Amino acid sequence: MAIRSYKDKLPTLAEHCYIDASSVLVGDVKCAEHVSIWPLVAARGDVNYIQIGARTNIQDGTVLHVSRVSDANPLGFPLVIGADVTVGHKCMLHGCTLGNRILVGMGAIIMDGAIVEDDVFIGAGTLVPPNKTLKSGFLYKGNPAKQARPLKESEIAFLKQSALNYIKLKDEYIEGSK
Repeated sequence: MAIRSYKDKLPTLAEHCYIDASSVLVGDVKCAEHVSIWPLVAARGDVNYIQIGARTNIQDGTVLHVSRVSDANPLGFPLVIGADVTVGHKCMLHGCTLGNRILVGMGAIIMDGAIVEDDVFIGAGTLVPPNKTLKSGFLYKGNPAKQARPLKESEIAFLKQSALNYIKLKDEYIEGSK
């Protein structure tokens, strides 16, 4: 795996993380316990920080990035991802905040300053514009993202199960590489 420093900041990995050898983590990237980063993910915490919560999985081809501090935006936009989040293939998460137990569908884009509350499904290909808040307990889809419907209890339960499925898979990958 490519773990690179930027201005003396090096990515940090908690216990039991899996980072695919083809992925690149640069700078101030913090991965909590049981995080899995799959093939061809680029996580660049250079001009701000990236924080990835426990049991979260970031799937193939996803780009994780941040926005710099400026006069107009004194804190910039870090990327903060909560626990038990499943980020589908080829997503772009840029300077946004995601709560816990979220599924981000394949190809979704979430932009600077957007906030996604806990227990949310984001449909494949959805664009979440800058500074938009997605409220807890709903499916969102479209360009721009619109609230489609409340989540069913079974869908809310699946959010946690998806994260657990990826813990099992990353453990199989770790065991297979020994």
